[in-house]
Amino acid sequence: MKKLSLLLLPAMLLMCVAMNAQDGPAPSPSSKVTQMAGTTEITIEYSRPSLKGRTIFPDLHKYGEIWRTGANAATKITFSKDVKVEGKSLSAGSYAILTKPGATTWDVMFYPYGESGWNTYPSKDPAASVTVNSQNIDCVVESFMIDIGELRDDSAVLGFIWGSTYVPVSLGVM
Repeated sequence: MKKLSLLLLPAMLLMCVAMNAQDGPAPSPSSKVTQMAGTTEITIEYSRPSLKGRTIFPDLHKYGEIWRTGANAATKITFSKDVKVEGKSLSAGSYAILTKPGATTWDVMFYPYGESGWNTYPSKDPAASVTVNSQNIDCVVESFMIDIGELRDDSAVLGFIWGSTYVPVSLGVM
């Protein structure tokens, strides 16, 4: 009995330490967006970094470098049906979204999703890659946000919003 107690004590201490480590808020909390666009369900899973007094460029990221489009793991988007991204066909399924921000345009790349780590995707070929114009907005958005808006029966806009930048990506849906 004494030996069992000695074995259980370290295990219980480890569980307490693990539980205490999870009590604080995440610096970049996770978010999940699910939206019907036409008859297509779109789900996005990502983490939301915040400005916290910094500027996006160059404090958090440099223009022309690939970004995971969020924080922590790769941003994952899932389409229940085939879609068109800025006119380019993309089959139903899950994709990692990586972007290459620029001062006036952003490259947006959709890679077949295989893992949550984002740094292996740039060495692969994307399923679709588009270049879109970024827009300045009249307010400052503290925490990075991905939105699916301008909903129509056959289209929607995937929007990346952070700081004073809005990046719209047109989607054709069924």
